[in-house]
Amino acid sequence: MKSCAILGASGHGKVVAEIAELNGYQNIVFFDDRWPSLTSVEHWVVTGDTSTLLSNVKEYDLTVVAIGNNVTRCIKLRELRQVGANFGVIAHPSAVISKYSKIGVGSVIMPNAVVNSFSKVGEGCIINTGSTVDHDCKLADGVHISPGVSLAGGVEVGESSWVGIGSQVNQLTVIGCEAVVGAGSTVIKNIPNFQTVVGSPAHTLVKS
Repeated sequence: MKSCAILGASGHGKVVAEIAELNGYQNIVFFDDRWPSLTSVEHWVVTGDTSTLLSNVKEYDLTVVAIGNNVTRCIKLRELRQVGANFGVIAHPSAVISKYSKIGVGSVIMPNAVVNSFSKVGEGCIINTGSTVDHDCKLADGVHISPGVSLAGGVEVGESSWVGIGSQVNQLTVIGCEAVVGAGSTVIKNIPNFQTVVGSPAHTLVKS
């Protein structure tokens, strides 16, 4: 029986668990730092926290970090890598992934997502439901491409950046590290590191 450990008992974690089941993992076990106050998520059992998983991670055929915060997800991936976690790429059967693309370990490809030819997706990325990563895109580690996002050809997204739901990014655009693209935005020019942009066309969000 193939086993899968999921760190992060959230809504995202539940979707990951179902994808794992569709990939033949019958024994799904959750870990979450809210344990022991949190002992279950739907019908799955939460059996410990991060430290618990770190101590027995080699027992599982696959480990997935299902944490939405990009920076935290990357940190947890690196901690688990140091103790020999078994990482892989987990994709919903409906996802379309080019044989000429490269997907980093620890990444999750959600239902109806598309990753086209010669794109490179880093480690620990989320390519969410119905999103499109077109040809020759380059996504660094820990990137989250939200549901319904369209990245045109040759887009680059820096480490731990988040592209919000329904956004569109013009071809050859560069999005920096830890940047945020607000929901429904249209990105037509480069975005610096740590910048938050919103709107159509996207512009820098000025905090009051």
